[in-house]
Amino acid sequence: GSGGFRKRKHDNFPHGQRREEKENVNPSSALMTSFKSFQLELDTRHDKYERLVKLSRDITIESKRTIFLLHRFTSAPNGEEILNESEVKLDAVRRKIKQVAQELIGEDMYQFHRAISPGLQEYVEAVSFQYFIKTRSLISVEEINKQLIFTAEDREETTNKTSNSHDKQPHTWSLKVTPVDYLLGVADLTGELMRLCISSVGNGDIDTPFELSQFLRQIYDGFTFIGNTGPYEVSKKLYTLKQSLAKVENACYTLKVRGSEIPKHMLADVFSTKTELIDQEEGLS
Repeated sequence: GSGGFRKRKHDNFPHGQRREEKENVNPSSALMTSFKSFQLELDTRHDKYERLVKLSRDITIESKRTIFLLHRFTSAPNGEEILNESEVKLDAVRRKIKQVAQELIGEDMYQFHRAISPGLQEYVEAVSFQYFIKTRSLISVEEINKQLIFTAEDREETTNKTSNSHDKQPHTWSLKVTPVDYLLGVADLTGELMRLCISSVGNGDIDTPFELSQFLRQIYDGFTFIGNTGPYEVSKKLYTLKQSLAKVENACYTLKVRGSEIPKHMLADVFSTKTELIDQEEGLS
């Protein structure tokens, strides 16, 4: 009748007959063998995906720690020690990326891209932040990929985790950062540069905010050329980039107009107050 459950086809057969059909299935038939091979292939791929997710999480954590360390550069008495320590941390991150590259030998990287993308973005952010502190310029994606070429001498015990079909590994292998991951990492870099601007002013450095303002303006102009034609993630980061640029430009405006009448030790408090006002206005709009 109307409103009742629809009867399934196999409900017409007795329960015992269905059980007999299952027992009569030949496990060594060609069809069952094919499905078992499919099961093994899917399980192997899922296990590899989970290992890559864990490696990406470790890369993200270590990269964040490197960024936190680099923020001490403006206040540390000896900045070279901070840079040297950050290089040691980045080398440890590259060893994790080497494990990712070993897992992807013989595989299509884009099938596992979602598993490793967050870690690569955070690594790009950390490397570009360190490069800016050293050279006051933006590192290129080619320079980043040059640091991700590994040789056979760098093998670790993690190679045993790869499948048996990949035992014979090449003498060199690499993991390339995709252009999208590079752009997303650079977009996140702007937030760290905004924090660097505020901390620099708090330490009495008046020149760094104006330098950062010009640098962020160039990055923003480059992103506007991409606009809505690029990937969705890149266009979504454009708002955050614009927000960081506005905060740095507001800091430069305060320094230029009111810098002479505000004591240096109070400038950082003025910037933080103005930053909160900007966030509230953007939240209301």
